[in-house]
Amino acid sequence: MRNEVIFQDLGSIDYNEAWEYQEKLFEKIVSIKGQNRDLTPGEQIKIINHLLFCEHPHVYTLGKSGSENNLLIDQLQLKAKNASFYKINRGGDITYHGPGQIVGYPIFDLELFNVRIKQYINKLEESIIKTLSIFNIKGERLKNGTGVWLDPGIPGKARKICAIGVRVSRFVTMHGFAFNINTDLEYFNYINPCGFIDKGVTSLEKEVGEKIDMNNVKLVVREKMSEVFEFDIMT
Repeated sequence: MRNEVIFQDLGSIDYNEAWEYQEKLFEKIVSIKGQNRDLTPGEQIKIINHLLFCEHPHVYTLGKSGSENNLLIDQLQLKAKNASFYKINRGGDITYHGPGQIVGYPIFDLELFNVRIKQYINKLEESIIKTLSIFNIKGERLKNGTGVWLDPGIPGKARKICAIGVRVSRFVTMHGFAFNINTDLEYFNYINPCGFIDKGVTSLEKEVGEKIDMNNVKLVVREKMSEVFEFDIMT
């Protein structure tokens, strides 16, 4: 039986507001899992998985293992760029979120999907790689890195188009991916993206040479995630 996932497009939303919403959904699933341990299979509460899409105003987020040295501007400069900064509880280093970027937050119980954490990351990457193929772009993985890259094996040409950073506790996920569509790439100049100093970033708009219909890409990403993770979408 396929899992069911409730999908919501939150539109443009403040980063902290989206984070708090994720935490509520995350804590609810963790709580239900705890209750279900003491119940028979027939009594157990059904767990609902969620997939959130959104865009954020300009914001930099730093993961637990990241270094603040990878933020290359100070608080006054952040304010001048209309950007904010948060230290958060996902893995990974620093990244940027902003308008023109599809940010995806899956709140999944991985035990229901029968996948482990590394497989989960792999499936997120595969969903974006399959999406890029629709636009005749070859997305790839970077050895010893996460996310989706173009030309990862070519020195001086490797560039990231989708960043991935997640939190997993009791096999429940939150945070997720940031897929550059019509993103203002200038904002990446003020950080060492994901801690890299020798690799670039790109967007779908830059690669195809024209503005992209965001809603169209969202539909494709959602479809590819459903295909890769084998779930049915509920709205």
